Amino acid sequence: MHLPTLISDLAIMLLTAAVVTVLFRKIKQPLVLGYIAAGFLIGPYMPLFFTVADEMAIKTWSEIGIIILMFGLGLEFNLHKLLKVGATGLVTAFTEVGGMLLLGYFVGKALGWETMECIFLGGMLSMSSTTIIIKAFDELGVSKERYAQIVFGTLVVEDIAGIFMMIVLSTVSVSKSISGGALALRLGFMVMYLALWLLIGIFLIPTIMKRFSPVMNDEMTLIGSLGICFGMVLLADALGFSSALGAFMAGSLLAGTVHAERVEHLTGSVKDLFGAVFFMSVGMMLDPSMVVKYIVPILIVTFVAIVGKLFFSSLGVLLAGQSLSNAIHCGCSLAQIGEFAFIIASLGMSLGVMEEFIYPIIISVSVITTLTTPFFIKHSDGILKLITRMLPKKLNAKLERYTEDTDSSAETAENDWAAYLKQYAKVTLLYGVLMAGIAVIGVFVLYPLLQKVITSETVCKVISIVAVYFGIALFVRPMIDTHSTLFTTLWVTGKQNRLPLMALTLFRFLLIAIIAFFPLVWIFGMHGLYLLPIIIITVFVASRMGWISSLYLSVKARFLANLNERLLDSAADGKATEWLDEKLVIDSVSCPKDIHNETLNRLGWGRRFGINVVKIIRKDGQVNMPSGSDTVSVGDILYVVGESDQIKIFRIVMGQEKDTPPMTLREYVRSEDDDIHDLYTYAIEVGKGSGFSNRTIRDTGIREKYDCIILGIQRNGLPLVQPDVDMIIGTGDYVWVLGTHQSAQKLLMSEDV
Repeated sequence: MHLPTLISDLAIMLLTAAVVTVLFRKIKQPLVLGYIAAGFLIGPYMPLFFTVADEMAIKTWSEIGIIILMFGLGLEFNLHKLLKVGATGLVTAFTEVGGMLLLGYFVGKALGWETMECIFLGGMLSMSSTTIIIKAFDELGVSKERYAQIVFGTLVVEDIAGIFMMIVLSTVSVSKSISGGALALRLGFMVMYLALWLLIGIFLIPTIMKRFSPVMNDEMTLIGSLGICFGMVLLADALGFSSALGAFMAGSLLAGTVHAERVEHLTGSVKDLFGAVFFMSVGMMLDPSMVVKYIVPILIVTFVAIVGKLFFSSLGVLLAGQSLSNAIHCGCSLAQIGEFAFIIASLGMSLGVMEEFIYPIIISVSVITTLTTPFFIKHSDGILKLITRMLPKKLNAKLERYTEDTDSSAETAENDWAAYLKQYAKVTLLYGVLMAGIAVIGVFVLYPLLQKVITSETVCKVISIVAVYFGIALFVRPMIDTHSTLFTTLWVTGKQNRLPLMALTLFRFLLIAIIAFFPLVWIFGMHGLYLLPIIIITVFVASRMGWISSLYLSVKARFLANLNERLLDSAADGKATEWLDEKLVIDSVSCPKDIHNETLNRLGWGRRFGINVVKIIRKDGQVNMPSGSDTVSVGDILYVVGESDQIKIFRIVMGQEKDTPPMTLREYVRSEDDDIHDLYTYAIEVGKGSGFSNRTIRDTGIREKYDCIILGIQRNGLPLVQPDVDMIIGTGDYVWVLGTHQSAQKLLMSEDV
C-alpha cells in the first residue's frame, strides 16, 4: 500500500520539531523560534536534510494553523478585558501602531519598495509579540510591575488593531487604492457588519451553549467549538472578510461564556499542533541566500523596528500621563515584532501584493528582535538612566510636572457634559448600528428571500417594511431616552443646557428617520422628504407600545446575561439574593418650598430621576409606600430609595446637597424597630405556578394589591435595578420587593407567590 505524501511529510515535520524544540527549551529560547528553525531544516533550501514533498498540502495546513491560532487568540480576549485596559493602554497602542505604520511606510519607500509593500511593512512592524513578552516577564519575575500591566493592556488593544488592520489591508489591496468614497463606504459597511455580528453572536451563542451543555461531553464540546470557529470563517469569507477575522470573532464570542476555559483547554492541543505546522511553514520559506542578499534591508528594518517601537511606545505611555520610568520600561518590553507579522505577511502573499523576498526579511527581523527582547527588558533601568542624563534638566522637570498634573486631573470626576456626551456617543453608535443593520438585512436579505417564496410583489414589500420597522421600533425608546440620569441633571441644573440637549435629541430623531427612510426608497421607490416626519411619528408611537418595550427589555436582559455570563459565574457564591439591599440606598429629603399639594404622579420624580418615594413623614403622621395619587407639600420629609448616584443627583436638584453618604437599604431596615408599619425588603423566587410568572411588572398590580414596589429583578445572576414597568418577570427570577411588614405578610400569604 502506498503511503500518502502528506503523512510522510507530517512525520518528518513533527519528529524534527520535537527534537529542535527540546534543544531550544534547553537553551531557554521561545518555542516559536524552535518551530521556525525546524521548518528551515526540512524546507526546500536545506537539501542536506529531509525535505517535505507536498508543499501545497503544507500551505493548506498552515492556513488552518492561522485559523486555529486566531481562534485561540479570540478565546483569550473578551469585551470586559478591553474595558479594563484603560486610557493608558489605548493611548500607547494607538500611538505605537500609528507611528510604526507611518515609519514602516517611509522606510519601505526609502528602500524602493512598492506602495502596497510599504503599507504591509508598516502593519507588520506595528505588531508586538504577546508570547515573547509574557515569557520574558515570567523569566525575569516582573509580571506584577506597574509597567507590565500597561504592556498587557497595550497588547490587548494591539490584537484588536491587528484584526482591523487585516480588514483594511485586504480592502485596500483589492481596490489597489487607499482613497475614494467607495472605499470609505465599504469600510463603513464592514464596521457595521462586525458590530452586528458581535451583538447577534453574544445574544445567540451563549444561550445555545447553555441550553445544550448538560448533554455535551468533552468530545462534543470540542467538535462544536471548532464547528463554530470554521462556521464563522465561512461566514466571514462570504461577507468579504479574511478567514483569520472570522476565527478571532468566534473565539471572542466564546470568551465571555462560562465554557471559555473548557473550550480553551480542549482546543489547546489542536492549537499547538496546527500552530506548530504554521510556524514551521514560515521557517520553510526562509532562504539563506535571500537573507545574505538582503542583509542590508534586514539590518535597517531591524534597527527601525527596535528604535521605532521603543520610541513610539514610550511616547504613548508619556502622552497617557505615566512617568518616564514606566514609559521607558514599556518601550523596552514592546521593542520586537511577533507572530502577528507572519499572519499579515501571509495575507500579503496570498493577495499577491507582496514580493517573496519580503517574507525572509520579516522572518529574520522577527528572530533578531525576539532574541534582543530579554536584553532590553533586563537593561531597561540602565537605558532609563542613560536617557535621563541625555535629556535637558528643564525637559526632565517638565515631564515630572506633566505626569503629576495628569495624575491629579485623572482623579477628578468628569464634568456632567463630558460624561453625557461620552454616553450619548456610545448609545447613538450602538443603536444606530443596530437599526442600520436591521434596515440592510431587511432590504438585501429578507426582501429577496420573500420574492422567491411569495408570488405577490406587493405582499413581499409590505412584509419586508413591516419587519424592518418592527425591528427598528425595538430600539427607538432606549436610543431616544431622555430620562437618563445625566440628561435629567443637565436639564434641571441650567436652562442654558436645554437647547443643546434638545438639538442632540433632534439629531437622534433625524438619524432614526434617515435609517427608516432607506427601505422605503429601496423597496418602494419613494423619495419624498415629506415622509420623514410621518416615519418619525410612526416609529416613535410604535416604540411606546408596552409589548414592544417588554420584548426589548427581555432581549436586553438576555444580552446582558450572556455578555456577563463568565463574570457572573465567577462571582456566584451560592447566595443569589443578597445583593440588592446593599446596592440600593435610602435617604431623607425635605420637600422644597415651591411644592404645595402636588401629587407624586404629577411631579414624576421616578421617571426623571429613577428613585422611589417610599415614606412621607408629616406633622399629622406618616404615609408608608405612598401611591402616585398621594400629595406632598412643603414641610414634609420624604424618604427615597435609589442607587447612590441617583440619590445624589436628586438631592442636587432639590437643593439639599450633603457630605454624609446615605444608608444602604439593608442598614436602614435593620435600624428600624420591626414595627408592623416599618419598611421591610425581601426577595421572592418566581416559580412555575407563581402569579408573577410571564407577566409585566405593571400587570402584577403589586402596588395596588399589596402596597409594595418591585425594586429589582435578578435573572441568571444578573441584577436589574429599578426595572421598567413593562419588564416581563420570568420563571426562575428573583424579585426584590419593598413594603412594610404588614404588606409583606399580605403578599407572602397570597396566591401570587
